[in-house]
Amino acid sequence: MSDPLFSRVALIGIGLIGSSLARVMAREKLASEVIISTRSESTLARAEELGLGDRYYLDAAQAVKGADLVILCVPVGACGAVAKHIGPHLAEGAIVTDVGSVKASVIEAVAPHIPPHAHLIAGHPVAGTEYSGPDAGFASLFENRRCILTPDETCDAAALGKLTEFWQGCGSMVETMDASHHDLVLAVVSHLPHIIAYNIVGTADDLETVTKSEVIKYSASGFRDFTRLAASDPTMWRDVCLHNKDAILEMLSRFSEDLSALQRAIRWGDGEALFSLFTRTRGIRQQLIDAGQESPAPNFGRQNEAGEPAQ
Repeated sequence: MSDPLFSRVALIGIGLIGSSLARVMAREKLASEVIISTRSESTLARAEELGLGDRYYLDAAQAVKGADLVILCVPVGACGAVAKHIGPHLAEGAIVTDVGSVKASVIEAVAPHIPPHAHLIAGHPVAGTEYSGPDAGFASLFENRRCILTPDETCDAAALGKLTEFWQGCGSMVETMDASHHDLVLAVVSHLPHIIAYNIVGTADDLETVTKSEVIKYSASGFRDFTRLAASDPTMWRDVCLHNKDAILEMLSRFSEDLSALQRAIRWGDGEALFSLFTRTRGIRQQLIDAGQESPAPNFGRQNEAGEPAQ
């Protein structure tokens, strides 16, 4: 049996991503030792109850000592402060990475605190659910999902190769990308949809002529899907909006222009324009199915109470 890829991995933060990493590392034997740190005493105690790590610390500086891989699993807005705290305690050759869905601002905040003897390689596993906390994780979260790494031009090739192997061991398909380009891409495919979902659910909640009980009672799959997105962690999405604001504002502007065009088509009864839009966008879903990123099953692959695909 080959030796684990890393001797000691420190997970700073133990929410959905961190707890999923702990589980998959144990399953795949990717680390000899897993150290867990979080500022919340109750969350740390729960992680210990679940047996997610080997040692547990409230102080992240203690957790990173001797670690050859440090993964920041905290909201993007907290990464800079965490890096400043742990920087002086990083081991020689340690790889520091993160799991946030914004990259340029994270690199800008973290890089000044990483000593020359360590390696910063920002990362983003494109996987998740609307749930959070140490109980929310599961070992298969990253399987057949993409993980984007955003190394800069000075990145150590051996460190990048080892981190790539780590994410592949978690089940991910690894790609590299420029940090700013990553932020633009994610603004389109993730950040904008979540913002729209929060807004639509908020609009439904604010309606005075339609009661909340009616919204809940008569919601079809479209609104239910929006509520799933809008149930995501508020702290994480607050930080995403604040730290990727330029790309998000650009996408919101484009969306507003397209929405105005749709509004005009509906107002003037332009059925041809509506049919053209709906046909073009329907093709995107088929491409997602063909790429293995979505299920072709009816009702988005949901299961009914009997555990069978819903019709």
